[in-house]
Amino acid sequence: MTRALLLLLCLLATLPAQARLSALGGNLPQAGSQRDLAEIRKSGELRVLVNQSRDSSGEIKGQAIGIEYQRLRAFGQYLNRNARDGRELRLKIIPKPKDQLVAALQKGQGDLVAPGELLEAHPGLGISASTAIRRDVALVVVGNRGNRHYRRLEDMSGRSLTLPVGSAVRDALRDVNQRLAQRGKPPIVVEWADPSLAVEDVLEMVQAGIYPWTSVELPIAERWQKVMPRLRIERHLVVGEEGDMSWFVRRGSPMLRASIDRFLDGYRTPGDQDSAFQRIYRRSYKVRNPTARADRQRLERVRSVLQKHGGKQDLDWLQLAAVAYKESTLNPAARGASGATGLMQITPAAARSVGVGNIQALDNNVLAATRYMALIRREFFASRQIAESERMAFVLAAYNMGPQRVQGLRAEARRRGLDANRWFFQVERVAAEQLGMGVVSYVNAVNKYYLAYDRERYLLDPTIGGSK
Repeated sequence: MTRALLLLLCLLATLPAQARLSALGGNLPQAGSQRDLAEIRKSGELRVLVNQSRDSSGEIKGQAIGIEYQRLRAFGQYLNRNARDGRELRLKIIPKPKDQLVAALQKGQGDLVAPGELLEAHPGLGISASTAIRRDVALVVVGNRGNRHYRRLEDMSGRSLTLPVGSAVRDALRDVNQRLAQRGKPPIVVEWADPSLAVEDVLEMVQAGIYPWTSVELPIAERWQKVMPRLRIERHLVVGEEGDMSWFVRRGSPMLRASIDRFLDGYRTPGDQDSAFQRIYRRSYKVRNPTARADRQRLERVRSVLQKHGGKQDLDWLQLAAVAYKESTLNPAARGASGATGLMQITPAAARSVGVGNIQALDNNVLAATRYMALIRREFFASRQIAESERMAFVLAAYNMGPQRVQGLRAEARRRGLDANRWFFQVERVAAEQLGMGVVSYVNAVNKYYLAYDRERYLLDPTIGGSK
């Protein structure tokens, strides 16, 4: 019996994976297998790949905020109304960076891509675009109200546009820069934003004056101007040709594509769809420029203590500066709620947990905060599976709301199929849905202040060449 079983296993090992599972009575769905509407209905699940931008998808304490999220929910209801067998079809939302959406669709990781932005998907990729959601969408330059006016796009020669990863602007700039090169002028430079920043984050940093300019789709700029009133949209500065916003499916899913087109032809955007968006996000996107002159002077007064204790705990002193800017605007005498005190707004209980008293004193305040952050990092987020940038995001979330609550959010993210080792756009989705924007806004703000400081690291620390 044993020899017969070994012989069977040896024979199976020579077969392809699909044949091995078939021989053993199992089914292995191929990553790139075609799923049209019939197969999707049979599975009971429509897998939707969404741009992880909060503009595109998301829910805040039960309220749909992302513009594509609302449309997708309406599409799910449309499919269920037209189900012949009466079986409920649920949507599985799969957030991905925009530049990974097409590849994920090709690999069969989802059935539909809803990017919420302009997305290049060439016919040779085996991808089919739906009927246009919005036609003739322009990519426009966006600055803030304090910026210089330019009459023509070419007048921005030598300037830079900060773009989120996956932006359609880079390719659109090619012709403009070719014309500038022919005239012997420097190009318009693309500065790619950190991957932790989506389009709305870049817009917030432009409003604050941290980044001078960006370029985004006009409807996105107009939507976010409602909550970021200091943005200035330069409608006459159009980058490249106008394009259509669409959803995308694989060419092997014609019935799904047909259903999408019928739905979009009849869909009308609700008149109040942005009411919750404006009410919630107006309070959430308010970062300032921490490198303004007065703030630089305040930072210089506390730089040495941040460097001393940051170095002892292997924490970037500029990361500590970002926390201090968010917590107290770099004011060592600040007093907060629940006894939170000083530059780092550490509580007496947290300070006692790491053996520090008298947190009114600046040195002890920073000592307690750095020890506490190092403790959180060591005890809860030391896994090598967590990238260093994400590790700090988890530490910040735990500093704000407690490590056990963050671990609970990670467990829920894991249950939903999200990446529990990524805070940005993954675990933070669960936090926003369950708790609102509080901790999400906190981590986002500290991250933006850190990125602003890091851009000017050499200027902020005259004693070194960028050490921590």
